[in-house]
Amino acid sequence: MCLSSPQAAMICCHSAIERPYFFSMDGKYDAGPCFGHGGACSVMLPRPLQTRLIGVDGLVWYVSYGSNMDAGRFRYYLEGGRPPHAKLSFPGARDPSPPRDTRPVWLAGRVYFATLSRVWGGGRALYDPDLDGRAAARSYLITAGQFADVVAQEMYREPGADLDLTTLAGTGRLRMGDGRYETLVCPGHCDDAPLITFTAPWRMSDMDLLAPSPAYLRMIGLGLREAHGWDTAAVTRYLAGLPGVHGAWRPGEIAALLTAPGTEPAGQSLSGEHSE
Repeated sequence: MCLSSPQAAMICCHSAIERPYFFSMDGKYDAGPCFGHGGACSVMLPRPLQTRLIGVDGLVWYVSYGSNMDAGRFRYYLEGGRPPHAKLSFPGARDPSPPRDTRPVWLAGRVYFATLSRVWGGGRALYDPDLDGRAAARSYLITAGQFADVVAQEMYREPGADLDLTTLAGTGRLRMGDGRYETLVCPGHCDDAPLITFTAPWRMSDMDLLAPSPAYLRMIGLGLREAHGWDTAAVTRYLAGLPGVHGAWRPGEIAALLTAPGTEPAGQSLSGEHSE
């Protein structure tokens, strides 16, 4: 397994019809339902730290914990264009092919909101893998080249440069710069492909929290509903507890965002059709 820190990096990886699993430095566990349910754990063999290189055409799981959990919105990072409610357009990836697969995941750590988003206004979602807790996310199976182009667009750069993931494969964390999404984290593997997300190099405790905008919070909520299959109450409970949301948004206000007209998920399909 690719570890993000000396602590037990743990993720849960499953599909809509499979039982979820937690992956930790101790091995793979059959954990039962992820949200709001328990489940006995049965230990399976641990997997060693994976140090092989990832070529540009190799497959990785891009893990999103923010607005890209909505599949319809994530398509713009691959195909290009301006998403609904966004202030900026995206050039798209060199390879606009849709993801081969998508799965809901849980990451060890917490999602929080800080620094002003140029796309949405309000605070942006960031991930601190060193905090206690669990972060709900969604993974997309794409090529390493597509992932590099997604990272570039998150930093408002033109896509086209591949990433050297050698260090990431060996250590589980790679700081490419000081930007808010220039630190790559690999918390583990799923079906022999590495899961990789990106975040800021700083800790949550180093930052002033900033509440997300209504449109941004709604999009994240819709992505959670689409990816994890949660109802409005479950999505509201999760979002209301996130640092930057807690104390700034009341649960009733979050629920109203999620149930307002026109808040259906933007895209269940990854094959080319979605509603805007």
